[in-house]
Amino acid sequence: MNAKNPNQGPASYFLSIEEKYGRPVEEWFDLIDASGLAKQAEVVNWLKAEHGLGHGHANALAAYRLNPGKYPAFVRPE
Repeated sequence: MNAKNPNQGPASYFLSIEEKYGRPVEEWFDLIDASGLAKQAEVVNWLKAEHGLGHGHANALAAYRLNPGKYPAFVRPE
C-alpha cells in the first residue's frame, strides 16, 4: 500500500485499469452485471475477448465484482 494507491487485493489494479482503458471501474462493473455471466473464468475470458483487457486486469475486475464483501473496498485517493 502506498500514498498514491491505498488499495489492496484486486482493487489495487483499479487505478491502472481506469488509466489504461479509459473507463471508471464502476462502468466495468455495470458491463459485467449486464453480461449475465456468473463464473469468474467466463467473465475474465469475456473481458479479454470483447474489451481487450489483459488477463490480470480482467481477473481483478471479475474477482472483485463476483465476490461482494470478500475484498477491501476500493478507495479513490485524493
